[in-house]
Amino acid sequence: MKISQFYPLIQTNDVEGTAAFYMKHFGFKAMFESDWYYHLQSESDEAVNITVLKANHETIPSGSRGLTQNLILSFEVEDVDKEEKRLREGGIQVVQPLRDEPHGQRHVILKDPNGILIDVIMPIEPSAEFLAGYADEALPA
Repeated sequence: MKISQFYPLIQTNDVEGTAAFYMKHFGFKAMFESDWYYHLQSESDEAVNITVLKANHETIPSGSRGLTQNLILSFEVEDVDKEEKRLREGGIQVVQPLRDEPHGQRHVILKDPNGILIDVIMPIEPSAEFLAGYADEALPA
Protein backbone atom coordinates (compact mmCIF):
# COMPACT_ATOMS: atom_id res chain seq x y z
CA MET A 1 0.00 0.00 0.00
CA LYS A 2 1.30 3.43 -0.92
CA ILE A 3 -0.16 6.04 1.43
CA SER A 4 -0.50 9.45 -0.18
CA GLN A 5 -1.68 11.32 2.92
CA PHE A 6 -2.59 10.64 6.55
CA TYR A 7 -4.68 12.80 8.85
CA PRO A 8 -6.81 12.37 11.96
CA LEU A 9 -10.55 13.05 11.74
CA ILE A 10 -12.28 14.53 14.78
CA GLN A 11 -15.98 13.80 15.22
CA THR A 12 -17.81 16.65 16.93
CA ASN A 13 -21.18 18.34 17.27
CA ASP A 14 -19.48 21.73 16.84
CA VAL A 15 -17.70 21.50 13.49
CA GLU A 16 -17.17 25.23 13.01
CA GLY A 17 -16.05 25.84 16.63
CA THR A 18 -13.63 22.91 16.58
CA ALA A 19 -12.13 24.04 13.26
CA ALA A 20 -11.80 27.58 14.62
CA PHE A 21 -10.00 26.24 17.72
CA TYR A 22 -7.32 24.48 15.65
CA MET A 23 -6.97 27.42 13.26
CA LYS A 24 -6.58 29.93 16.11
CA HIS A 25 -4.29 27.98 18.43
CA PHE A 26 -2.37 25.59 16.15
CA GLY A 27 -1.91 27.54 12.91
CA PHE A 28 -4.21 25.61 10.58
CA LYS A 29 -6.09 27.05 7.60
CA ALA A 30 -9.25 25.70 5.98
CA MET A 31 -8.65 23.92 2.69
CA PHE A 32 -12.29 22.84 2.49
CA GLU A 33 -15.20 23.86 4.68
CA SER A 34 -18.88 23.11 4.92
CA ASP A 35 -21.41 22.93 7.73
CA TRP A 36 -20.54 19.25 8.31
CA TYR A 37 -16.81 18.93 7.42
CA TYR A 38 -13.56 20.93 7.49
CA HIS A 39 -10.23 19.86 6.07
CA LEU A 40 -7.48 21.87 7.77
CA GLN A 41 -3.86 22.19 6.73
CA SER A 42 -0.96 23.60 8.68
CA GLU A 43 0.06 27.05 7.50
CA SER A 44 3.72 26.07 8.02
CA ASP A 45 3.74 22.53 6.56
CA GLU A 46 1.29 21.29 3.94
CA ALA A 47 1.95 17.68 4.98
CA VAL A 48 0.32 18.32 8.39
CA ASN A 49 -3.46 18.03 8.13
CA ILE A 50 -6.45 17.45 10.40
CA THR A 51 -10.13 17.10 9.59
CA VAL A 52 -13.31 17.83 11.51
CA LEU A 53 -16.57 16.01 10.82
CA LYS A 54 -20.10 16.35 12.19
CA ALA A 55 -20.41 13.50 14.72
CA ASN A 56 -23.71 12.18 13.37
CA HIS A 57 -22.91 12.54 9.67
CA GLU A 58 -24.22 9.80 7.39
CA THR A 59 -20.73 8.95 6.08
CA ILE A 60 -19.83 7.51 9.51
CA PRO A 61 -21.14 4.00 10.21
CA SER A 62 -24.11 4.36 12.56
CA GLY A 63 -22.50 2.38 15.39
CA SER A 64 -19.43 4.62 15.37
CA ARG A 65 -20.96 8.08 15.21
CA GLY A 66 -19.81 10.48 17.89
CA LEU A 67 -17.03 8.25 19.22
CA THR A 68 -13.81 10.12 20.03
CA GLN A 69 -12.67 8.24 23.11
CA ASN A 70 -9.00 7.37 23.48
CA LEU A 71 -7.79 9.85 20.89
CA ILE A 72 -4.64 11.88 21.51
CA LEU A 73 -3.32 14.31 18.90
CA SER A 74 0.44 14.86 19.05
CA PHE A 75 2.10 17.97 17.68
CA GLU A 76 5.91 18.01 17.65
CA VAL A 77 7.32 21.52 18.00
CA GLU A 78 10.74 23.21 18.25
CA ASP A 79 10.13 24.90 21.65
CA VAL A 80 7.51 23.23 23.83
CA ASP A 81 8.03 25.66 26.73
CA LYS A 82 7.20 28.62 24.50
CA GLU A 83 4.16 26.86 22.99
CA GLU A 84 2.88 25.72 26.39
CA LYS A 85 2.96 29.31 27.66
CA ARG A 86 1.22 30.63 24.53
CA LEU A 87 -1.50 27.96 24.60
CA ARG A 88 -2.09 28.21 28.36
CA GLU A 89 -2.33 32.01 28.11
CA GLY A 90 -4.74 31.48 25.20
CA GLY A 91 -7.11 29.74 27.59
CA ILE A 92 -6.54 26.10 26.67
CA GLN A 93 -6.94 23.69 29.58
CA VAL A 94 -3.68 22.02 30.67
CA VAL A 95 -4.36 18.49 31.92
CA GLN A 96 -0.73 17.47 32.39
CA PRO A 97 1.90 20.14 33.04
CA LEU A 98 5.21 20.28 31.21
CA ARG A 99 7.52 17.42 32.04
CA ASP A 100 10.46 15.48 30.70
CA GLU A 101 10.02 11.79 29.91
CA PRO A 102 12.89 9.29 29.98
CA HIS A 103 11.91 7.95 26.53
CA GLY A 104 13.02 11.24 24.94
CA GLN A 105 10.21 13.78 25.11
CA ARG A 106 9.49 17.03 26.90
CA HIS A 107 5.76 17.62 26.65
CA VAL A 108 2.52 19.12 27.91
CA ILE A 109 -0.96 17.66 27.45
CA LEU A 110 -3.92 19.95 26.85
CA LYS A 111 -7.60 19.41 26.06
CA ASP A 112 -9.59 20.68 23.08
CA PRO A 113 -13.26 21.80 23.31
CA ASN A 114 -14.41 18.21 22.62
CA GLY A 115 -12.29 16.71 25.42
CA ILE A 116 -9.71 15.36 22.97
CA LEU A 117 -6.20 15.33 24.40
CA ILE A 118 -3.49 17.30 22.62
CA ASP A 119 0.10 16.28 23.37
CA VAL A 120 2.55 19.04 22.42
CA ILE A 121 6.02 17.52 22.38
CA MET A 122 9.65 18.37 21.80
CA PRO A 123 12.26 15.63 21.38
CA ILE A 124 14.98 15.54 24.04
CA GLU A 125 17.81 13.12 24.68
CA PRO A 126 16.44 9.82 26.00
CA SER A 127 17.80 8.10 29.06
CA ALA A 128 20.30 5.26 28.58
CA GLU A 129 17.48 2.82 29.32
CA PHE A 130 15.52 3.96 26.23
CA LEU A 131 18.44 4.85 23.95
CA ALA A 132 18.83 1.27 22.71
CA GLY A 133 15.21 1.22 21.50
CA TYR A 134 15.80 3.90 18.87
CA ALA A 135 16.85 3.27 15.29
CA ASP A 136 19.98 5.31 14.52
CA GLU A 137 18.06 7.63 12.18
CA ALA A 138 15.29 8.21 14.74
CA LEU A 139 17.37 9.40 17.70
CA PRO A 140 16.03 12.65 19.16
CA ALA A 141 18.46 15.52 18.67
